[in-house]
Amino acid sequence: MLRHEIRPGRAVAGLVMMGLAAGYGADAAGLWHVPWVFFVALFCGGLFIAVLTTWVAYRIRRRRGGRTPSTENDVAPPSSSGSQAMR
Repeated sequence: MLRHEIRPGRAVAGLVMMGLAAGYGADAAGLWHVPWVFFVALFCGGLFIAVLTTWVAYRIRRRRGGRTPSTENDVAPPSSSGSQAMR
């Protein structure tokens, strides 16, 4: 049994942030030389992918659990319709 709801958008955002941290660390150590604009573009693109992943997961959850309710119980129960005496 799951203890919490799975959030794939947060997982994608976390992976992007870890990748950014590794890239920034490699750049700071002198192992990799890239312009700072690369990190900004990677950050914005990663957040966009995380948002897109969250939206897709939301739509899938809504489609699975969003069944239309049955029309059997449209009327009020007999005890509240006024057919019995009030106490």
